[in-house]
Amino acid sequence: MGMSKHNPDMTSEKPWHHLPDGTFRNPKGSPKKKVPLGVALPYFAEMFTRSFSKTDVPTSHVLPRAIAKARLKKHLRSEGDFATWLGHASFLLRIAGKIILTDPYLTSYAGPGGFGPKRYVKSGIAIRDLPPIDILAISHNHYDHLDERALKLLPGKETMTVVAPLKLGDFFRKRGFLHVIDMDWYDELLVNDLRITALPVVHWSRRVGFDYNTSLWAGFAFKGPDHNLLFGGDSGYGPVFKEIGERVGPFDTALLGIGAYAPREMMRASHATPEEAVQMGRDLGARRIVGMHWGTVVLTQEPPFEPPERFLAAGREAGYDEANTWIMQIGETRALATGWPSNT
Repeated sequence: MGMSKHNPDMTSEKPWHHLPDGTFRNPKGSPKKKVPLGVALPYFAEMFTRSFSKTDVPTSHVLPRAIAKARLKKHLRSEGDFATWLGHASFLLRIAGKIILTDPYLTSYAGPGGFGPKRYVKSGIAIRDLPPIDILAISHNHYDHLDERALKLLPGKETMTVVAPLKLGDFFRKRGFLHVIDMDWYDELLVNDLRITALPVVHWSRRVGFDYNTSLWAGFAFKGPDHNLLFGGDSGYGPVFKEIGERVGPFDTALLGIGAYAPREMMRASHATPEEAVQMGRDLGARRIVGMHWGTVVLTQEPPFEPPERFLAAGREAGYDEANTWIMQIGETRALATGWPSNT
């Protein structure tokens, strides 16, 4: 396993996203975060009301766990890269023979101590049924991406490698993970045939109230001999995606957030709309786009099952065929085959 830094912005001066006080900011040209009181108050009131209401989930949205487990086992026995959607931004991936787990929000609440929004569907695969993890990739420290209760239950802390944005690594070291690497944007890590690159995205960080942007946020590229996959983390849309496409792309597959976008005044600098996610895919040079960060927990005002409809429509409008615009079932595993198109 080797580590290299390939960021040409790293000169004697700190790069743009490093502020003098040690905190971080978004890439140049990113949308600004604006939260008018007239927008924020109704938003918080609605979110409070929704926390007591039930979300109607279509039966087709979730694969029964027994079936999901059996299909995952089948892929594990075979060769080749694959992706399993566990819900929200959590995927189980195999790239270059390495098992990767992204943003494992796998328990009930997106908040501390059993508080916060509660997911309305279970994780696609139970933690006890996950295969041994080689790489744990964390995009940032928000509770719907960094689930401390899930981490406690996750075996293999002595053997897996954690990749986390700058200043987030100590969170894992304090919890018994032995191999933790803090990565700045465009840092690279080589694990056998798997090249991991931390990437800039448009977001922010905060965990305990007064630690605003004290740790970095990121997406990741996972490149093996047969596949180059982007995990988009949590991001609004900005010109940085063209930069990523030029520097690290093109990508075979891009996992992109399509939910948690309303109201736009509040969410523009944090989460993309489905249409913006499709544009991200175009900017990245992605041959296949996969919608994530939806259908798991209510965080914002849009109808819970609106994002996939808009994503598929925008994909068609942008020239993506149906076979390469993926809306997966929670628990579903699909091969990331080199032949095109592939959705088996």
